[in-house]
Amino acid sequence: MDDLDDMDHRIVSALRARGTDPRVAGAARALSWAGEHGALWLAAGLTAAAVDAPRRTAWLRGTALTAGAHVVSMGVKRVVRRSRPAHVVPLVRTAGRHSFPSSHATSAAAAAVVFGTLGVRAAWPLAAAVCASRLVVGVHYPSDVAAGAALGALTARLGADWMRGGTRD
Repeated sequence: MDDLDDMDHRIVSALRARGTDPRVAGAARALSWAGEHGALWLAAGLTAAAVDAPRRTAWLRGTALTAGAHVVSMGVKRVVRRSRPAHVVPLVRTAGRHSFPSSHATSAAAAAVVFGTLGVRAAWPLAAAVCASRLVVGVHYPSDVAAGAALGALTARLGADWMRGGTRD
């Protein structure tokens, strides 16, 4: 086991141990559930599009970028095929067997970039909480989450000009 793998195992073990506190476990489960397939972010983006008529197109494009980032992460998962942590007991079920990159982290970071561009300050702390929840529930290694977050942020940044083109000033 190389140094990165060893560090990944140690960190996920330590954070999964935090899930023995019922309050922490409950919050981590709720965040993991809300972030499944980007649902939290897609619902938030679509809701914002419905209520913010002047920026509706930007919200819809940003939501599409978030969904696109999620789809890209699922494709990378199918290529990399890294197994989920087997040395801890997970607190949640997962939709798939593969761990790298974290699709929750991908959609969370993409949404944080998109929503941040549109002025939603709470997006980054909520995205960070979703990312951390994947470690606490024991279904990802830190490198999975970091790679997913980087992929999501990059995808959203690459589409930022297109998204802003949907904003009326």
